[in-house]
Parts: sequence; structure tokens; C-alpha cells
Amino acid sequence: GPEISFKKTTHDYGTIEINGDGPYNFEFTNTGKAPVVISNVQPSCGCTTPDWTREPIMPGKTGKVTASYNSAGRPGSFNKTITVVNNGEISQIILTIQGSVEPKK
Repeated sequence: GPEISFKKTTHDYGTIEINGDGPYNFEFTNTGKAPVVISNVQPSCGCTTPDWTREPIMPGKTGKVTASYNSAGRPGSFNKTITVVNNGEISQIILTIQGSVEPKK
């Protein structure tokens, strides 16, 4: 069946300035024998905006889940998760973005 294999499941932004964050692409490969379909990507809060490859990903091909953290007005550390709901063997994969936002100088 379909199987998603992410290159990495955690991204650390390190220390960023307020409004200094950018999108991060979590890349994956379909390592299974059937097309992978991502049906939903659910962020842990409204401050994280996900996007993802919408069409079926054929075996051996790659796709991505993009996470953007909105740091505006949110100084301090953050650790957010994004749940990737798909038709693979592991139907829910958790991705994590983390970092620290410096207050405005």
C-alpha cells in the first residue's frame, strides 16, 4: 500500500525576530506501492498555516507539507504540531515546528 516517508519530522527555526518567520517545507517520498493521498493537514493552533501537495503522490515520487508560523505579537518560545492525515500505513503523522521569537527591539 501507500507509505509516506518524511526526510525529517521536526524543524527548529532557532531564534527569529517577530514577523521574521518563513514557511518551511517538510518533504516526503512515497515509499509504498500505491498512490499516497493526503486528505487533511491539521495544525495545533490558528497561528500555524499549513499547505500540502493535493494530488495523489505516485510510488517513488515526492510531495511536501508546508508549515508557516505567524510570529506577529507572539514573543517567546513556540512548539507547534501539524497532523498529516493520509491513506498510508501510518494514517496520522505528526510534524513539529519550534523555535523562539525575540521581542521587538
